[in-house]
Amino acid sequence: MSANGCGPVKLQGVSHPQLQKTARLGALAIAAVWLAVAGVLYLVFDRIEQKRQASLKPYALSSGDLVIPRQHDGHFHVEGEVNRQPVRFLVDTGASHVSVSEALATQAGLPAGQSITLNTANGQRPGQLVRSVPVRAGHLVHNDASVTVGLSGLRPEQALLGQDFLKHFDVEIRRDEMVLRQRPPS
Repeated sequence: MSANGCGPVKLQGVSHPQLQKTARLGALAIAAVWLAVAGVLYLVFDRIEQKRQASLKPYALSSGDLVIPRQHDGHFHVEGEVNRQPVRFLVDTGASHVSVSEALATQAGLPAGQSITLNTANGQRPGQLVRSVPVRAGHLVHNDASVTVGLSGLRPEQALLGQDFLKHFDVEIRRDEMVLRQRPPS
C-alpha cells in the first residue's frame, strides 16, 4: 500500500516482471522443500514397514523349531510345498488333513485319490484323499502326509496345514506366535 493507504506499493528499483519472477522462484523453492520432506517421510515409513513385514515372517531357531508369527488377519501363515509345489499355508489346528484346491492338486501333480466326503465349516462337500504326499512347512518336512483335494474359499496358491502334518510336531501357541517343534524319534 502507498503511504496514504490507497493503491499499490511501488518498490524503488524493482520492476513488475522482476517481482513475478521472484515470486515464482519462491513458490518453486517452497514446493521443492515440501517434495523433499515428503520423500524423506516416504523413505522413513517404507523402512519401518519393511522391518515390520520382516518381523512377521516365519523363522527357524537354532534348536530346529519353526516360529510362525501371527499375521494381521489373526491367523498363522507359512510358506511351504505340497509335492514340491510352492504354497502358502494357513495353519489350521482344527483341520484333519492338509487340504488343497483342485487347481493346486493339478499344479502339484497329485494323483487321483480316494473319493471322500469333506466335513467343512460350510457343510459337506465331495473331495478326494491322496496319501503319502511330501509336505514341507518352512524347513519342516513330513514325507508321508495325507492331503485332501477339494478345498474352496482360498486363493489357488493357498492350502490348509492340518493335523495330519501337525501331529508330528509339538505345537505351542504363545502370545502372537506359534512354535512347531520337531519331536524326537521314538
